[in-house]
Amino acid sequence: MKTKILIVDDHLLVREGLKLILEANESFEVIGEAQNGKKALDFLEYELPDVILLDLKMPIMSGLDTMDQIKTRQLDIPIIILTTYNEDGLMVKGLKAGAKGYLLKDTDRYNLYRTIESAVRGDSLIQPEIMEKLLHINDAAFSINNDTVNSQQLSKKEIYIITKVANGYRNKEIACELGIAERTVKSRLTNIYNKLGVNSRSEAVSVAIKQGYINL
Repeated sequence: MKTKILIVDDHLLVREGLKLILEANESFEVIGEAQNGKKALDFLEYELPDVILLDLKMPIMSGLDTMDQIKTRQLDIPIIILTTYNEDGLMVKGLKAGAKGYLLKDTDRYNLYRTIESAVRGDSLIQPEIMEKLLHINDAAFSINNDTVNSQQLSKKEIYIITKVANGYRNKEIACELGIAERTVKSRLTNIYNKLGVNSRSEAVSVAIKQGYINL
C-alpha cells in the first residue's frame, strides 16, 4: 500500500517539484496539493493523507496556524515542515507544536524519502544541518519551562537510547540492540521526556544535543 501524501506550499514550482520526486518512488502517492492552510483544511474534510508536507510561510493561513487547526480537529496526521534557512524562529515553534521532522526545500530525494518513512512510522527525523541551526537559535526562543524540567541527569542507557533516536532508529530497533522489550524502550523514552521537560521525540533530541548528551 502506498503512502498517501498531501503537499501544502504556496509556490507552484515547489509543489510540482516535490510531486515529481515523490511519485518517482513507487511507495508514495501524492493525493493532493494546497497553496495555503485553509485549502489544506478543506481537503482534509474529504480525504486524509498518511503524512503532510507543510510550508511555514503561506498567505491566508500559515503553517503554524494550520498545525493548530489540525490538532484542534484531533486529526492524527504526522506533519513534516518544509523550511528555508531564514525561518529559525518558526522552526522552533513548529518543533514545539509536534512536527515530526523538518526538510530544507533544497534537500535531496534520499532525505525526503527517509524523513517521510520515519514520520509515517511515528518517529522523528531532523536533518543534521537543521539540528545545528536549532542549537544556535537564541536560548530565549528555545526556552524550556524550568518548573517542568527534572534536575536528574540522563543515565548512560538513556543517553544511548536518545542518541539512537537522533539517528532515526525505531523503538523496535533500539530494543533489539539492547536485548529488551519494545515497551521498555517506550517507558525509558517517557522517563527521558520527563527529565528533559519535553513532549516529543524531536524536541527531546534537540534538548539532549543542547545539554551536551549528544554530539553531532
